Amino acid sequence: MAAAPVWSVDPRTGKQREQVAVEATAQEVDAAVRAAHAARPALADRTVRAAFLRSAAEHLEAAKEQLVEAGDAETALGPVRLTGELARTCYQLRAFADIVDEGEFLGVVINHPDDTATPPIPDLRRYKVPLGVVAVYSASNFPFAFSVAGGDTASALAAGCPVVVKAHPDHPGLSELVAAVLRRAAAPHGIPEGVVGLVHGFEAGVELVKHPLVSAAGFTGSVRGGRALFDAAAARPVPIPFHGELGSLNPVVITEAAAVERAEAIGTGLAGSMTLGVGQFCVKPGLVLAPAGAAGDRMLKSLTDAVSDTASGVLLDHRMRDNFVAGVAERGELPEVESPVTPGAGGEHTVSAGFLTVAAEKLVSEGSYDLLLEECFGPVTVVARYEDDAEATAVLSRLPGNLTATVHLSAEEAAGEGRGAEILAELTPLAGRVLVNAWPTGVAVAAAQHHGGPYPATTSTSTSVGGTAVERWLRPVAYQNTPAALLPVELRDENVLGLPRRFNGQLER
Repeated sequence: MAAAPVWSVDPRTGKQREQVAVEATAQEVDAAVRAAHAARPALADRTVRAAFLRSAAEHLEAAKEQLVEAGDAETALGPVRLTGELARTCYQLRAFADIVDEGEFLGVVINHPDDTATPPIPDLRRYKVPLGVVAVYSASNFPFAFSVAGGDTASALAAGCPVVVKAHPDHPGLSELVAAVLRRAAAPHGIPEGVVGLVHGFEAGVELVKHPLVSAAGFTGSVRGGRALFDAAAARPVPIPFHGELGSLNPVVITEAAAVERAEAIGTGLAGSMTLGVGQFCVKPGLVLAPAGAAGDRMLKSLTDAVSDTASGVLLDHRMRDNFVAGVAERGELPEVESPVTPGAGGEHTVSAGFLTVAAEKLVSEGSYDLLLEECFGPVTVVARYEDDAEATAVLSRLPGNLTATVHLSAEEAAGEGRGAEILAELTPLAGRVLVNAWPTGVAVAAAQHHGGPYPATTSTSTSVGGTAVERWLRPVAYQNTPAALLPVELRDENVLGLPRRFNGQLER
């Protein structure tokens, strides 16, 4: 049977634009993985792979006009958003190049023998080595930063791991273009083009995670799809690490004192955050605990005004649009759930932003209102009005893991008065990033960033953004009583590479 064609589709019309590829067969997946596996030696030199990462950024920038045009045609995210996202992607590649040059990620530790210790310490030298081929599953909502050249790929290459990317069906044409750019960037450094493989199709994605030469996987997408791949990775004869970002509600708590102090600003800020990018951000605030009473009413009035002024928008594909329309309708039909601004279909191909309100007491116990505690992808949020602090705490206690959790405090609470510290203590177990008086949309690429969280936000304790993302694709190995001539150069006493390391208990930089 012939392989199914892969079409580029315009989300503004739902019409196919052009055929860009065909779905990969099992044999083609095998070939891509084997080519990536064969490219491992070319990444062994840190100088080479740092130069490759910088070349990748330069080549992407040189192709910006073509890439942004292709991305907009397939995602409708707009040139401004896509240009910014491409810039972020290039910055991220260069940041990982700097990390490779620095070498701290290798975690070099050297212990000379010590017969006086109990028990005696032999000569031990430890550092981290690449896992091998990494399978990368692209995201729909970030066609640059979480796709073919995104954080999973950049961090894997920085670790010395080739990648095979499973392209997202919402931007297959752009995926082909970006993969070609990365391969062109690899060539001048003597790196074979198999270092970045690309496959299309659902079955190809399943075959990829099962391939015996794939050593780890990175995924950004739905809970259902990510969990299926996670289970497949664990069920292999040799299980592999699966770093999946699956879904997040991103709760927000607004204290009564904060609402009294700046209700209008909070309402406007919430509207901007929940509608940013037509609500298609993994850190969109999906549940807001707001106080009942006059201050809360003022916040809702501000939120209503701001959301009402938000133009309808196009989601990434019509399947997402259908799920959004059906999801908000089902939630809106629950008894005593109100829609001050009704979310739903904005036109044949667009959706309108809105929000729902409900008494927080409805969410305290298990029941039909649990639907309001599930992520709804698109421009909608749920505002739960709480009567007292105990009610807000009871709702928080029922939430699963999240990427973010946010609290808006008054000036006095932020200075240490009142329940500020107590609320932070309640939010910290729920999320990988806790925000105070800010909004979660916008994930900075920084050394201290953590983009992850308890399940189902992610399937591991790692981050997919920031320098420590490289750690996902490494494993430690220790050499004991190994002659100096046989040691990796990184583990020799002389430290000719000038690496940061811990030498006989002393940190050296």
